[in-house]
Amino acid sequence: MTDALKRLSDEGVAIWLDDLSRKRLNTGNLAELVQNKHVVGVTTNPTIFQKAIGGGDSSYDGQLRDLAVRKVTTDEAVRMITTSDVRDAADVLRPVYDASNGRDGRVSIEVDPRLAHETAATAAEAKQLWWLVDRPNVFIKIPATRAGLPAISEVIGRGISVNVTLIFSLERYKAVIDAYLTGLETAKAKGLDLSQIESVASFFVSRVDTEIDKRLDKIGGEAKNLRSKAALANARLAYQAYEEVFGSVDGKTAGSARWRSLEAAGAKPQRPLWASTGVKDPALPDTLYVTELVAPGTVNTMPEATLEATADHGVVTGGTIVPNYADAKAVMDAITAAGVDYDDVVQVLEDEGVEKFEQSWNELLDTVTASLASFADEK
Repeated sequence: MTDALKRLSDEGVAIWLDDLSRKRLNTGNLAELVQNKHVVGVTTNPTIFQKAIGGGDSSYDGQLRDLAVRKVTTDEAVRMITTSDVRDAADVLRPVYDASNGRDGRVSIEVDPRLAHETAATAAEAKQLWWLVDRPNVFIKIPATRAGLPAISEVIGRGISVNVTLIFSLERYKAVIDAYLTGLETAKAKGLDLSQIESVASFFVSRVDTEIDKRLDKIGGEAKNLRSKAALANARLAYQAYEEVFGSVDGKTAGSARWRSLEAAGAKPQRPLWASTGVKDPALPDTLYVTELVAPGTVNTMPEATLEATADHGVVTGGTIVPNYADAKAVMDAITAAGVDYDDVVQVLEDEGVEKFEQSWNELLDTVTASLASFADEK
């Protein structure tokens, strides 16, 4: 066991792995991380699947050959392959799901990123993925675009658990919380069991520093002293917004009346999930976005390198978010005063995030198309 990861878990931070591949499943690596590194969940995205399937892993060949024989479309083949991996990972994590009463032991799979700006299509695919994976411990990932918000409400309202992804701004995060509560109210009106609906809100971290630091460097002068402070401040203010709605562990913040009504009916809080926690700037500590974002009721999904770094030399102390609310606001105010347009930053990051995932998805489609053609030509 690793003390740093255990301490993180003891502080109320759920440790999830931001990666999945068939090789990781077949070698027992995922099961090992669950057993020895306190991993209690897995997130995936189009880029992760592109790296797994397009990286020359021969463990996909058998399924690809069968799909080629059946002459399925590329889109169908990709969904068969990715949902198979997610289903198997969900089975590995099922004991965690059962032991945590459904809170953890979850595996996330994302809707087709090409649908990010289409509400009806996003909701329809989310329902299809939920049916296709057919595991209670799956999360369907829906991007927090403007079109994604009503889709989130619709899907939650049908009793489907959702991981809301690509959140960068505080305003959008508050809208995501509202979409979750709206979905719960719909589910309640339908007589669904609210205790069976879970959700996390994936608030991206490191990319905020990358974009804002670039702008601070361009401004120059004293502004450069604010480098590498925005991401933590932004995330900490997001947790403050979370406490304002869902209440605090210590009871000092009661939460909203709207939430209390749903909670009384069995609903569970939508936990903040810190995503993009791998450090992009080599000058920064490689565990920065883990050790500085510790608070109960949160999730931190890490690339394996960040997980191992935390296990090896992470110094975890309790309460690195709540005591820093005032400082976080001061940092964000100073960044705005320096001339950085926060609204533009978060919109650029959202647009880039959708574009990158769509690009990865298209590359994955190309890879699978070529593989299907290759196996179809076998004699």
